[in-house]
Parts: sequence; structure tokens; C-alpha cells
Amino acid sequence: MKRVFTYVAGALMLTACTTGTQKAPYELIAADAFDTTLNGRSVQLYTLVNKQGMAAQITNYGARLVSLWVPAADGSFKDVVWGYETIADYLDAGTDVYSGPVVGRYGNRINKGQFTLDGKSYQLTINDGENHLHGGSGGFWSKVWQGGVVTNADSSQSVVLTYESPDGEEGYPGNLTITVMYTLTNDNQLVLNYEATTDAPTVINPTSHSYFNLHGTTAQSTNSHILQINADSFTPTDAGLIPTGEIAPVEGTPLDFRQPTAIGERIEADFEPMKLAKGYDHNWVLNKANGQFGEAAVVYEPATGIVMTVSTDQPGMQFYSGNFMDGKDVGKRGDLHSFRTGVAFETQNFPDAPNHPEFPNPVLRPGETYTQTCVYAFSTK
Repeated sequence: MKRVFTYVAGALMLTACTTGTQKAPYELIAADAFDTTLNGRSVQLYTLVNKQGMAAQITNYGARLVSLWVPAADGSFKDVVWGYETIADYLDAGTDVYSGPVVGRYGNRINKGQFTLDGKSYQLTINDGENHLHGGSGGFWSKVWQGGVVTNADSSQSVVLTYESPDGEEGYPGNLTITVMYTLTNDNQLVLNYEATTDAPTVINPTSHSYFNLHGTTAQSTNSHILQINADSFTPTDAGLIPTGEIAPVEGTPLDFRQPTAIGERIEADFEPMKLAKGYDHNWVLNKANGQFGEAAVVYEPATGIVMTVSTDQPGMQFYSGNFMDGKDVGKRGDLHSFRTGVAFETQNFPDAPNHPEFPNPVLRPGETYTQTCVYAFSTK
């Protein structure tokens, strides 16, 4: 008998899934589906539910978002993120291991895994062709974080997760401590707050790598989503998706989302940056100052009426349209992680910034505190 968490009338309770009972708006994954120990650390699954019935499930394995149930226009709830139903499924994932985690130390790519800091050269692990991607083959996404749930003064709840990354891990210098706090507010916002400190100069660029599908199922493509990105320019790349250092205008290109446009409308355009990425997999330079909090993107799915607004204090956002997914991984409720059925919006510093002094500074030094805020806000229309 499968055990599930069921949300009913504002309460969260553990029930058995049986026939003949009143159908609840949605079913949440039971905590014991993640009950295991990895490298001597206990894996856990945390559940947050707000007063509107929205729910988020987060595991300390990779500090990842597992489920996100949001209201649709017809009053139903949709789980709008990719994920798996058990920890075993996450460990067995093949094509893409980045379903929902916090990636780092440095999210996105670093050219040939090399950079120089204060006159000293560093070699990171190589895990993406000849480059370093998302913190390496043993990055934050693969670690078991320390965590727990706290209740805030306004009655909202947060999951607080901390990881201590040792000096030399994946080639990075310095002992780094990072904390990520997921907060589910009562006005249907999922807020991610990051803090990090180090005992030696290092580079840092963590980001959330959730795949979204506002249909609530991968049976329908995300090409129908209507997207607007608050950016006049982007960072072109070479064939390895490493930035050239140029800041190019989006005007007149398929990357111009300054007006709401269906993702699939120009995704097969005859445009060199699109060919290199096999679709959208680019860093947009947001129309705001680095450190200034503001709106990065708005995503809308007409079939469900769900609107997601992404806001950040970071200078860039990577929009990835799931071009390399092959449907071999089977997620929650039998959903296939297929070609262009999930989209990621990664708020970030620019890719390969450690090798581009003209890009925003990615260096964290002792005595400083790295901070980042990202908000995924949900509404309907």
C-alpha cells in the first residue's frame, strides 16, 4: 500500500492511499520515500504548505526542489516541476541529474575548467566535453546537506539547508559554507535566499536548476508557454557554450523576448547561437544593475492559466529549453523527461565570469558574505 501526504482543507496529514475515499486536490510524496543514508548522512524530504494550498517539497539531497503544487485557473492544482518519487530514482537518473537541485560552487560553465585567481591557476574537474559545468561531477547537486524546517513570524515556513564544501573539492580553493533557505509565502511565492562564506579567495555562482512545465505534465510541450524576458542583450558563446566575452543585442534575433512570445515560435530559427545550443540555452543580461532586485521573466501557459514570475538580484538568467532531454528518465506520475518538455530559468552571474574581467565579479573573499535572492511567484489569469 503506497503512503502519501494528502493536503485537505488547509491541513497536512499522512494517509494511506485507498479506494473509496474522498479525492484530495493532490498527493504529496511521503517522507519515507527518501529515507536512506548517503556517505554517512541521512537523506530527508521536507514539505511546506501555505494558507492558499500551494505546496513545495524539498530534499536535502542536492538541496533540490522535488514537487511544487500551484493553483491553476480552474481551481485545480498542478505540480509544475520535474522530479522523481523516490531517492532511488534520483540516484538512478541517467540523461540529466540536474532536476531541481542547487548547483555550484559555480553554476553554468567554466572554460576548460580553468581560471586564475590572485596569480594562482586552478584546474577544476571536467564534466561537460572539455569544460566544467555546474560545479563538476561531485558538485553541490550530489551532496547531502544539513537541514530542517522553521516557522517564520508571519506563519510562513522555510526549509534551511547548509553544506560545508572543503578546500579543493572539485578543484575549488577555500573551505566554503553555503546556506540555502526555501520559503513558501502565503501569497504563493517560493523564495530562495542564499548565503556563503569562505576562508580563502574562491569563485561562486550557485543557482537553482529546476525544470518547469506549467501544464503540470510532460505529456505537453513547454513550447506553448508564453515567455517575456526583461533583457536587451545576451552573451554569445562558442560551440562549447562558453561566452566569447561579447555582449550582443537581442533585437532582431530569436532571443528577443522583450514582448511576450511563445517559446516554440522561433525555437528552430536559422540563427547561429540557436544552432550551437540546439534551441535556447543562453545567458540573458538583465535590464538592471547587479545586486538590484527586479523582475527577470514572466512565463504563462494559456491551457492552465498559470503565470510564473521570476525575480532576482543577479545580473543574468540562463533560459534553457530542455534541448538535450531524450525521454529515457521517468519522473513523477510516469512523466517522461522528454525533449523540450521542461524549461529552466537559472538566475546567475554570467557563465565563465572567472575568465572574463569585463563580466560581473564572481570572487568571494574571507570576511565577505555572498548573498543571492531568487523568487518564483505564481498567479493565474
